[in-house]
Amino acid sequence: MFEFHGDRKRYFEIQIANAEQYVIPFVETVMPIKEGFRILEIGCGEGGVLKPFLDKGCECVGVEFDTTRTDNAVLWMKDEVESGKLSIIPKDIYLTNAEEMGGRFDLIILKDVIEHIHDQAKLMARMQAFLKPGAFIFFGFPPWQMPFGGHQQINQNKWLSKLPYYHLLPTPIYKSILKHYKENVADMLEIKETGISLERFERITKQTNYTIAKRTLFLINPIYHWKFGWKARTQFPIIRSIPWLRNFVTTCAYYLITPSSK
Repeated sequence: MFEFHGDRKRYFEIQIANAEQYVIPFVETVMPIKEGFRILEIGCGEGGVLKPFLDKGCECVGVEFDTTRTDNAVLWMKDEVESGKLSIIPKDIYLTNAEEMGGRFDLIILKDVIEHIHDQAKLMARMQAFLKPGAFIFFGFPPWQMPFGGHQQINQNKWLSKLPYYHLLPTPIYKSILKHYKENVADMLEIKETGISLERFERITKQTNYTIAKRTLFLINPIYHWKFGWKARTQFPIIRSIPWLRNFVTTCAYYLITPSSK
């Protein structure tokens, strides 16, 4: 297992740096972040993505059902919580609403989350009720077919954690490999069930009445700079123009969407 998945404080710090250097600049090409903006992160984990928004004077809310991670968020951002600038809500997003969180938001963030959601269209439709007029939603996620789209890097076996593409094997074969190496079969199969392609994401976006305001596909995921020392690189134009094929060699996609006017 790669060390950053076990060291939650280190991962928190990586998320801060990635948000500062990549997420916020991506968002600001369309919507400059202003002091007083209300930001919601769904699946916030320890809240590292929110920290740079707090530093820019935003009011932030993080929703996360894993209480071990929300406990870390409250501990590591104690000053922001005590000042009232940050609220951490240990709940499933379906069990809360905008009123409970103090009103609607200028920006919603889902970073490495949508690929873990079972009914992705249901969640995207529900988020309309959390948005102010003219607001946006940011998504960052790995296409399912990319080399490590099965999140196999979280496996305990060193060989399996570094083996690309085997998550694309038929489910019975994939399951037998996981069982043989005594991995968490249930969790890994759930990831296989919820993995999302670029085409599926864009289709759901249209079906749930959103417009894509900006999209960037990465050959090398920006967060790999901290994980592996690799420089972020956007996808080659010829590759990003080829549906289906681009999923296999795109390690991360950034999207900014907004409710359609019609």
